[in-house]
Amino acid sequence: MKQFKTESKKLLDLMINSIYTNREIFLRELVSNASDAIDKLVFKSLTNNDAAIDRDSLFIQVAFDKDARTITVSDNGIGMTQDELDKNLGTIAHSGSQQFKQENDANSEVEIIGQFGVGFYSAFMVASKVRVISRAFGSDEAFVWESDGVEGYTIKPATETEAKLLGEHGTSVILYLRESSEAFNTDQLLSEWRLKELIRTYSNYVHHPIKMEVSKRRQLPKPEDAGDDYKPEYESYLELETINSIKPIWRKNKSEVSQEDYNEFYKSTFHDWSNPTRTISFHAEGRISYDGLLFIPSMAPFDLYSKDYEKGLALYSSNVLIQEKCADLVPDYYNFVRGVIDSPDVSLNISRETLQQDSQLKAIARHVEKQIHTDLVKMRNEDREAYEKFFENFGRGLKFGIYATYGMKAGELADLILFWSARESKMVTFAEYIAAMAEGQDKIYYAAGDSRDRLSKTPAVKNALDHGFDVLLCTADVDEFMLQAMMRYHVAGTPADDDHEATEDRDLEFVNIATAGLDLASEDEKQKAEEATTENRSLLDAIKEALSEKVSDVRIAASMGDAPAQVAAEGPISLDMERVMAAEFDGETQGMPRAMRVLELNANHPVFAKLIAANTDNDTEKLALYAGVLLDSALLVAGLPVEDPVAFAENVGKLM
Repeated sequence: MKQFKTESKKLLDLMINSIYTNREIFLRELVSNASDAIDKLVFKSLTNNDAAIDRDSLFIQVAFDKDARTITVSDNGIGMTQDELDKNLGTIAHSGSQQFKQENDANSEVEIIGQFGVGFYSAFMVASKVRVISRAFGSDEAFVWESDGVEGYTIKPATETEAKLLGEHGTSVILYLRESSEAFNTDQLLSEWRLKELIRTYSNYVHHPIKMEVSKRRQLPKPEDAGDDYKPEYESYLELETINSIKPIWRKNKSEVSQEDYNEFYKSTFHDWSNPTRTISFHAEGRISYDGLLFIPSMAPFDLYSKDYEKGLALYSSNVLIQEKCADLVPDYYNFVRGVIDSPDVSLNISRETLQQDSQLKAIARHVEKQIHTDLVKMRNEDREAYEKFFENFGRGLKFGIYATYGMKAGELADLILFWSARESKMVTFAEYIAAMAEGQDKIYYAAGDSRDRLSKTPAVKNALDHGFDVLLCTADVDEFMLQAMMRYHVAGTPADDDHEATEDRDLEFVNIATAGLDLASEDEKQKAEEATTENRSLLDAIKEALSEKVSDVRIAASMGDAPAQVAAEGPISLDMERVMAAEFDGETQGMPRAMRVLELNANHPVFAKLIAANTDNDTEKLALYAGVLLDSALLVAGLPVEDPVAFAENVGKLM
């Protein structure tokens, strides 16, 4: 027995027990090695006139023997001599494929997968013994390499039977599986469906056919003398069938693929019943080359906003799956995007399960993000109905993207955001809102709450509309937090042309329409409100005293339409932000930040005359009753709970 040509036992133990986290990838590694062997033979045929081969006859075969507990991966590639078996398999971490790439880097037709020379040893994660039979192309001799993966290995000539089964050239790797254990069930590998599943998961796009003998059934001919009661008889047989897809759809030109093909790939790969809303295909060449195929689903998955949802794109290297969901390829706000990135240039770690260089991944991720953004803008501009449906499903994530980055991503994402326009009764972008603003308007007004219908009926929104200002209705829990993170919306200036004067850059502030003291009134309305405040100072003070700590102030509003009163807020916490945070606190409001409530009164409403009369008569009890009902009514209109619903109902009864 020969010893492994390194610090054998320690390094081999590391290969088997530490480098790989998923035992099932042993098949991926062996199939990749077989693919490399075929590629080397293809290259040899291209560069050596004496090595002509039929390229259509080259393939990889996977077989299993349940009784013998073996799995065999065979190829009719270039094969190995005795010396190459000794060098490639006897020296751990010596990569014959990597050496081949270095020596033949100029050839673009050959895509060699192997890099580190350790993938073969992943077989020992599931096998107690590995037997390799190989015949080099053009050689009359075949040799057998065998090891239990502990100390060393043996190499000896193959028997006549073994050599005959191997064929003219190629390699067969035979794994003698370990007994099943709690750590890993090897029995489940000894089945047709499981091996096919592993091939299609990890090696579906290896660019050579991967074949298996699969079980088939066929009906036997009906005997001539069979009677009317004859029941059809069947026989089972084995047929060599190609398991993998070979050429991945993402490496094809768009002209080669129909949208129906993309749809079928998406639905079968990502287990969705519906066709995608958008398909994004791109190919990049340069310092880092890669192919991408992305999909925007038509519906949000049920767990999209749960903590268990896993984002990420499938990452392939030279058609071999490396990570099923590489989270680093898409930002959180595009977590709904599904798809594939395939690059031969990413630097993998030794197990090929993770990556080595963040810079490469970041470069790809930047391009992916740009592609997604460009396509969303195109959809918004060219198919508004589809975009609004998309935004209904995924817009919340875009808003979180701005909020979570403290407004840093507003430049990229703000123009993708839609809000309902109270005046236009439709979804609009910020740019569309600004284009329709009243002359002289320098702010973007919004109202936040849990219902579009309720918001449109609030005194603050109706008052803004009456004064010519549109209001964006924000009903998602993240809306106001996002707007506060943005603070302002930047409007780029425009150069002068024949029809328009040049405009300067400007920043428009976002303002909640329910902000206390908001100035929307005309000069005449403001003057009348100031006069009413001066005349009724004692009344306002009495109401504030009656309401105690429930409000921070009581004021007369300059304009309020036909509502008797409204509750507004001042300070950094709005009324709707308080509502959202209360939901997060599960109703436990102790210690939670609260909005500073201001009760604003309408001096032109008949109710105000009742308040004046009660104050004039020094009827503090009635004034307190009026004040309490007005405040609770205003809170209900604002979508906030009243402090004591029973007391509110009793007070309404007393007034009636």
